[in-house]
Amino acid sequence: MSTCYQERCHPAGRSCQHLHDNDGRCRREDVDERGSRDRGRVVNRLTNTSSSGVEHGELRAADLAAVAEQLDREPTVLFTVSARCTGGHPLVIRNAPLDADNAPFPTVYWLTCPDAVKDVSRLEADGWIARLNERADEDETFRGAIAAAHEEAAEDRARDLPEARAWGGVGGTRRGIKCLHAHYANRLAGGDDVVGAWVAERVEPVHPTQPPHRVAAIDQGTNSCRLLVLEPGADDVEEPTELARDMIITRLGRGVDRTGRLEPAALARTIAVIERYCRRARALAAETIRVGATSATRDAANRDELADAVRRSAGSELEVITGEREAALSFLGATRGLDPGGGPFLVVDIGGGSTEFVIGRQPSIADRAISVQMGSVRLTERSIRTDPPTPEDLDRLRAEVRRGIAEAAAAVPVGEARTFVSVAGTATTIKAIALGLGRYDPDRTHRTWLTAAEAERVLGELAGMTNEARAAIPVMAPGRGDVIVAGAVILVEVMRRFGYERTLVSETDILDGLALEALGVR
Repeated sequence: MSTCYQERCHPAGRSCQHLHDNDGRCRREDVDERGSRDRGRVVNRLTNTSSSGVEHGELRAADLAAVAEQLDREPTVLFTVSARCTGGHPLVIRNAPLDADNAPFPTVYWLTCPDAVKDVSRLEADGWIARLNERADEDETFRGAIAAAHEEAAEDRARDLPEARAWGGVGGTRRGIKCLHAHYANRLAGGDDVVGAWVAERVEPVHPTQPPHRVAAIDQGTNSCRLLVLEPGADDVEEPTELARDMIITRLGRGVDRTGRLEPAALARTIAVIERYCRRARALAAETIRVGATSATRDAANRDELADAVRRSAGSELEVITGEREAALSFLGATRGLDPGGGPFLVVDIGGGSTEFVIGRQPSIADRAISVQMGSVRLTERSIRTDPPTPEDLDRLRAEVRRGIAEAAAAVPVGEARTFVSVAGTATTIKAIALGLGRYDPDRTHRTWLTAAEAERVLGELAGMTNEARAAIPVMAPGRGDVIVAGAVILVEVMRRFGYERTLVSETDILDGLALEALGVR
């Protein structure tokens, strides 16, 4: 069953903007494949920083205007997009828990698609809120499931708060059912929501033909856990459509370099995120869910604990990905669609525990690769002892990085590429800082050039800051500020060592490689 409403107003060969009037018909003109109509910029407080950011989901340049038109007003709090329709338009957004005045904002997940809102509103108009509350009064199991959904939602919300605050669950309440729209949005965002599941059975369109085989990929790295849900194109030419892309810092690899084991607290954080991502993927009708883990899990003696917990709680098998396979998947995700004339291509994937160096003559197909045991988390724990780092810290760090680069160069012709591609959070964040962005926008960083001079300048700025100051940079993901200096040193040293004057920054990497491989796409 599909969660997309677009098919109801999607003319052949046209791209519907997913905006509807009260009878379900499209109320905005269609846009042909040559480009979208200029909607103008939405300029409001959302383009600036706020007292509380949103860690989950993503926000593209067009989303501000799209959501404003869907809601028929400008949003009043910072948000990201948690789920999209097959047209790539927002379906569910995640609101910041505090508004611009630092006051609590009760509804975290919001259903924005007008057609979906209309269908759920019909259920509310038929009196189903009262009827379901009556059922909860009589059915202890149902009542307990609702309470668990509220508790989970409150904990999910609290992760975005700067300090602990007691507040409501789904729809801003801790008791009973207040809003079916909120419960349905919570389910689409990955919540274990019994009411949202009940709504889904009654509002999601049933199509006369089998929907395309959707896939989800979850990449659990040393520092972060990420989700991507894709729907394949209609043919070999049409590109897959992103239905969800998300990232949460879990710091699974904390201490692994020293102890060789995954810490209990890190395991608990990671399992909770993977479990939620799996539910979210199923809510978006993903038929295949691939969960891969990389450097920290490879190195941990107790990695089977993570695999067993993922199998038990998420219902999915965990694939512990080798360094060489990680490199090949990163190359597939980073280079697919690039002009073959730009080859040979070098992809450097700076992770938390390892860095992959991959070279290939053609996009998507790696020729030689190596995974080196140096990453932003691992090297931070080994080399940086003060905050901010001292010159001695940075000297230790550079020495470690140069040894790692020498190891890579002995196995892979790192300096022979025509196009150097950098992937993962270090490179994308450095580019966002170099651009002076007030909020992170992947459309502004993806497949743009970062010069060596820009990378050197940003590294100098970051190295002179405290962890707290780095964390306050608007484009810095929560949990990245204390390790980005090590990642930046890796990037700068690669450019120095091999004379690369610029690198192509890519938002796509191993996560995309996992999903594309599941679709059978290259």
